[in-house]
Amino acid sequence: EVQLVESGGGLVQPGGSLRLSCAASGFTFSTYAMSWVRQAPGKGLQWVSGINSGGGSTSYVDSVKDRFTISRDNAKNTLYLQMNSLKPEDAAVYYCAKSPYSSNWREYDYWGQGTQVTVSS
Repeated sequence: EVQLVESGGGLVQPGGSLRLSCAASGFTFSTYAMSWVRQAPGKGLQWVSGINSGGGSTSYVDSVKDRFTISRDNAKNTLYLQMNSLKPEDAAVYYCAKSPYSSNWREYDYWGQGTQVTVSS
């Protein structure tokens, strides 16, 4: 019943921007923390960012801090990730996940299908 659907990925040049969205259904979205996790080709999962249920507390992996912004609209059951100043090393499949407020993705309950972000000139 829980469903998470990411969108907004695509091909951008280095220095460009993308806004990812994650539409949630099947649970009370406003009562759960959410996270973004990414996986580059041939590499393992890397936690990127998290947000608490009300949206007032956010956290980021050091490599994206000051470039990415996580947010949510609980009235629309939607999670966002605004990505600015993109670098080639940001290229990955990005997943949203229902989670406790933790950077340990091994604890997460449900995952979306992922959306591809490619950063190349």
